[in-house]
Amino acid sequence: MSEPAPPPTGRALAPDLGRGVMLALIAVANVMIYLVGRPYGYRQHIVEDGLADRVVSTLVVAFVDGRAFPLFAFLFGYGIVQLTRHTDAGESRRILRRRNLGLIVIGAVHGVLLFSGDILGWYGLVGLLVAALLGRTDRTLLVLGALWVVPASAVVGLIYSQPSADGGRGFLWSFEVADPALALGLRAIEWTMAPFGLLPVVTAALAGVVAARHRVLEPRTHRRLLRRVAAGGIALSVAGGLPSGLVVAGQLPVPDPGTAWLLAFVHSVTGVAGGLGLAAGFALAAARLARVGSPVVMALAATGRRSLSAYLFQSVVFVALLTLPFGGLGAHVGTAAAAGLALAVWAVSVLGVALLERRSVRGPAEVLLRRWSRRGAGVEPRPTSGGDWSGVTR
Repeated sequence: MSEPAPPPTGRALAPDLGRGVMLALIAVANVMIYLVGRPYGYRQHIVEDGLADRVVSTLVVAFVDGRAFPLFAFLFGYGIVQLTRHTDAGESRRILRRRNLGLIVIGAVHGVLLFSGDILGWYGLVGLLVAALLGRTDRTLLVLGALWVVPASAVVGLIYSQPSADGGRGFLWSFEVADPALALGLRAIEWTMAPFGLLPVVTAALAGVVAARHRVLEPRTHRRLLRRVAAGGIALSVAGGLPSGLVVAGQLPVPDPGTAWLLAFVHSVTGVAGGLGLAAGFALAAARLARVGSPVVMALAATGRRSLSAYLFQSVVFVALLTLPFGGLGAHVGTAAAAGLALAVWAVSVLGVALLERRSVRGPAEVLLRRWSRRGAGVEPRPTSGGDWSGVTR
């Protein structure tokens, strides 16, 4: 399943570095879903008593939940445009269609067999939508994105504002089930429901298309814009996420249904702003780090180029260690320990990717998706900053 990977000549560092680091936040967000056997509170986080666990709960909700996925969506849209620059229109449409259909298939397998909170299938659908809108003007895409984020966040607000019945799970019930066959059946249902919690990322993907058209992540000519977006987006993200984080940690009382919906709505909208702010921040950081050539930075960027494989690796490890049919640690560890475990798994994936990079070997999932999407294609375009799930992959 491996094959030699060409050197990433001409690739911008920012998208790869952003994906590599954001995989850490995605690991932290996902690992919390595996915690079982205790009462669930606001936003479906387990109710914690210890100080360290409550502090980490606040940080996870304020800085991670609903923030990492919009960043990935922004880079996803950015990469789609990068692909179209290096292939003719007809060929790029065919490759994008096959690639996004391939993501949906991989997402279905991943969601049913491993993790029903899968994002790959939803990103495949978003990719099909974005590809269909590539002919629209910047203004049209930005207006569509602005109009979409409001009802999308309203739906997310409804999902996360519902109180837990008797402290039980409101969704993703399979994680509480020890019977593998029953859990498998539940995951098949849950996978089709998971996209409703990710609806706002469409806005970030459309913003990524517009940004890519103007090469915004190449900060030679956009440094002032990037600084403003980074500062404003991250500030809005923290301001919108911190109230919900304090409620989850028990530092603020659980609000009434109307206020709970409003908090969840604001949390979702500002999460999109946070994703854009993080993308801008990584572009600014990458401009400095590219001159340094640090092995750590290069390993993170290499992980970003193999983000699909790294993402799937996280699920395999989490299932083996945390789920009830296997290791069962999800019934015993708290929020702080789970976050530490997630970061450790991410670090292992970075080390593994560094070994692949040293041997110039592609990620196995990227190889599979690339072969499928380019079946029957002619000459491949040269590597760009397109990324693993949208444009040209490593």
